[in-house]
Amino acid sequence: MVSGVRRIGALVAAVLLMTSGTTTTASAFAKTGPVSVAYVEVNNNSMLNVGKYALANGGGNVFDIGVIFAANINYNTTTKSAYLYFNPNVQRVLDNVATEVRPLQAKGIKVTLSILGNHEGAGFANFPTKQSAEAFAKQLSDTVTRYGLDGIDFDDEYSEYGKNGTGQPNASSFVYLVTALRAAMPTKLITLYNIGPAASRLSYGGVDITSKFDYAWNPYYGTWSVPGMALPKSRLSPAAVQISSTSTSTAASLARRTVSEGYGVYLTYNLGAPDVHTYISSFTKELYGTDARYTG
Repeated sequence: MVSGVRRIGALVAAVLLMTSGTTTTASAFAKTGPVSVAYVEVNNNSMLNVGKYALANGGGNVFDIGVIFAANINYNTTTKSAYLYFNPNVQRVLDNVATEVRPLQAKGIKVTLSILGNHEGAGFANFPTKQSAEAFAKQLSDTVTRYGLDGIDFDDEYSEYGKNGTGQPNASSFVYLVTALRAAMPTKLITLYNIGPAASRLSYGGVDITSKFDYAWNPYYGTWSVPGMALPKSRLSPAAVQISSTSTSTAASLARRTVSEGYGVYLTYNLGAPDVHTYISSFTKELYGTDARYTG
């Protein structure tokens, strides 16, 4: 009887040791390192591609943030006001968040919506009044709430300031816009694609909105350029690569520099449908010390 008890005790101890070892191994493989961002051109590709890559060592997802590219800031010439516009492909993603977005969020990946100019004169930097900037901020925050997204990304390109009788960039608009948006969604992400007139107009009337951004990144693919704003290194991406277009050697070099210089974000653009885990491994080996694998 005693012998049986001892055998049971030894078995329990062995199980506990194995469980303990498994836990230790899992924690050792927990992902550490820069935040990886993937922009997806949803006119051509599915957001689900963001969730198809994992670290080969079991450390989790390659990508931490997926960006829906892109909704637009448009201009209504009748009401003379800016409004948020979704082309049919963006609208499709939003209408199908249960299958296009929730699976990513279930994996711990944040999904944000990029807002881009659309050649109509409306931009983030030329709202005629504080009230008009706040009204657009409400459209953005309402969209995040309605579709259960994780935040907004600003990309001040292609606005064509002055078209349709719109104003040129002013100092106050972007400050009013971002201030109102941060107040409306204090726990969501606000990020900046560091380009265009808005990106250089971050302070007005004693208010500096720099700290209201979670992250800012370099917009020029295949290059290294530190965004010129006073955020901690942990919230900046000087590196930017275009998947499969920027060379693997450059992608690896930029990732290596990101780590060696202590920056906390690594930006990628144009993640498509093909399996590109070999390409992605070129930077994950530098960022996280492991290859990437394609989960399909």
